[in-house]
Amino acid sequence: MSDPRVSVVMGVYNGADYLKESIQSVLTQTLTDFEFIIVNDGSTDKQVEDVLEDYAARDQRISVFYKRNEGLTRALIDGCAAAKGTYIARIDNGDIMMPNRLQKQSEVLEDDENIVCVSCSTEIYGPEWEYLYAHETKEPTRDVADSLEKRTANPIAGIMHHGSVMFRRDAYEAVGGYRSEFYYGQDMDLWYRLADMGSFETIPACLYQARLFPESISAQNRFRQEKIGRYSREAYMRRQKGESEIDALRRAAALRPDRLDGRCQVASGEGAHFIAELLRRNQDPRCRSYFRLALKQNPFRLNSLIRFLQSFYLRAS
Repeated sequence: MSDPRVSVVMGVYNGADYLKESIQSVLTQTLTDFEFIIVNDGSTDKQVEDVLEDYAARDQRISVFYKRNEGLTRALIDGCAAAKGTYIARIDNGDIMMPNRLQKQSEVLEDDENIVCVSCSTEIYGPEWEYLYAHETKEPTRDVADSLEKRTANPIAGIMHHGSVMFRRDAYEAVGGYRSEFYYGQDMDLWYRLADMGSFETIPACLYQARLFPESISAQNRFRQEKIGRYSREAYMRRQKGESEIDALRRAAALRPDRLDGRCQVASGEGAHFIAELLRRNQDPRCRSYFRLALKQNPFRLNSLIRFLQSFYLRAS
């Protein structure tokens, strides 16, 4: 049997309630020549295993790997190591891809060998598919790595949501793939290194829909991700100058949760407040339920209380 055209890689930690929807969006792609690698990152919810085993038994393109919980980065390292496809596409649990996503992105990579990574416009939603915002682009971006000068100015221009990307497996392996030092922001670090291999393109159409959850890394750890982004760029700039990047990697490795970190983050109400604020800015009165959740998790969160009271001026459309 020949190797597949695309390897779709997903890391899963719990989230059984929305896992089926994500898997189904992959299995209904117009491009059928793919393998689907799912890494169960030590989920404590037994239903996750039940869902994965059921789908794997029904579709031979699905391979399920089990490991102890070490976070998304290690799950992606293991998943990509098992990939056999010419291209690797990402998806996160809870998200969905449009039916033509794999077809469109693989065509971009096949049409231009200088492109190493392609993304697309992405719509971001809340847990119940409440619209939050969109990552959009009006024009494709093919010139990211045309010169060192452009890469230095903005080497990852055009890259959108992590789950929306497809990249060449040989380029991924050539730069060393995801690095375990980056518990957060592992995508940014990879993009900076892939920029040395070729250019990026963003398809100006929404082919991916992502969801934010109050307990998700993106919602809870925005400030850590911003800091890790600075470390990624510092490592990139040091490499460009022929200097050692070890200090930047050490600082990145220090930014990781201990066993209580996730629970402390949720208890702070940070994730719920972030989603609520996005909805409030959209004049969506459904923000009130997330402000309530933020206050339930942290009754002393003053900004959540203020925004919650302000939200009563909103009216359902």
